[in-house]
Amino acid sequence: MPSVESVIKDIKILGATEQEEVLNYLEEIIVLGSFVTEVTDEVKENRFSRGKVCPHCDHDEVSRNGKFNGKQRYICRSCRKTFNDFTHSPRYNSKKDTRKWVLYAKCMINGYSIRKCAEIVGISVPTSFYWRHKIIDAIRTFMGMGSVGGVVEVDETFFRESFKGNHKKSKNFIMPRKSRKRGTKGRKRGISNEQVCVLCAMDRVGNIMTELICKGRMKHTDIERFFNDKIDGDAIFCTDSHKSYLKFAQNTGVELKQIKRGRHKEGVYHIQHINYYHSKLKKWMDRFNGVATKYLSNYMYWFKWLQYFDTEKDTIKSKYLIVQSHTSHCNTKLEDFKTRKAIFI
Repeated sequence: MPSVESVIKDIKILGATEQEEVLNYLEEIIVLGSFVTEVTDEVKENRFSRGKVCPHCDHDEVSRNGKFNGKQRYICRSCRKTFNDFTHSPRYNSKKDTRKWVLYAKCMINGYSIRKCAEIVGISVPTSFYWRHKIIDAIRTFMGMGSVGGVVEVDETFFRESFKGNHKKSKNFIMPRKSRKRGTKGRKRGISNEQVCVLCAMDRVGNIMTELICKGRMKHTDIERFFNDKIDGDAIFCTDSHKSYLKFAQNTGVELKQIKRGRHKEGVYHIQHINYYHSKLKKWMDRFNGVATKYLSNYMYWFKWLQYFDTEKDTIKSKYLIVQSHTSHCNTKLEDFKTRKAIFI
């Protein structure tokens, strides 16, 4: 057996790419491997932090019901259905072990494509697609819309409406317009119904809200629906000169500081943080070469989650992503992806 010194010596003469491969391998078998037990324990602790609750009917009278394949099972005294620690989670009914799920989460943290994730984890491309959206669906449920307070920067951004996907075999979908190549210019100039509006809000503490609100130009009613019961009473809104914000402020009584055209700030009030957020979001979205509008909300939450854990190491992020996506009860089925429509708030 070679000594540690000889192994280190061999590693030093490797190129940068080979050294990175060795590092990734060691990380996979040591760090990610140690997370398997921790993930299972933390999911169980988080799910049952307020007592055992049935994922089928939310009843809190639950009893142990033996073990199956080494996993503890429970039975609800109300609906009489059984469940385990991972029922109604992305891993529900999956035959792959926790280690593969943690490895897949690491691939998501790195922003790899669905095909590359499938190659690294050792799963099929369709399974890789379903895993991605099952995890993000659950993260969206776990995080919720959130709320903001204090000085709040608000601005909207736009994405081209997209029907990306293979619809040849679909029996439920009818293309509403003539298909076109992704990346080409739209038929209409400026903002139109060919685009979807994503409204984003961020306060100075770092709380973020981001949702699809409408097609084309937004109205004050869209903003009111977005912020319904989601803002503190003493909030101060910083926005651009869009007239819908003025009408929103009049209807809700929110204090409004609008930045005039041609100016970047009014004293301590500005929208530079939210503009930077949009810039990072657009750059991050470019790697996916277009996202179907019906999945766009998921990607907004994926990016939002990444911003909250921006300073953490990738391995720690992988653990958090799996734990948090398995904490809430979210039972996304494969059939749901076929009939899914864009999620507007």
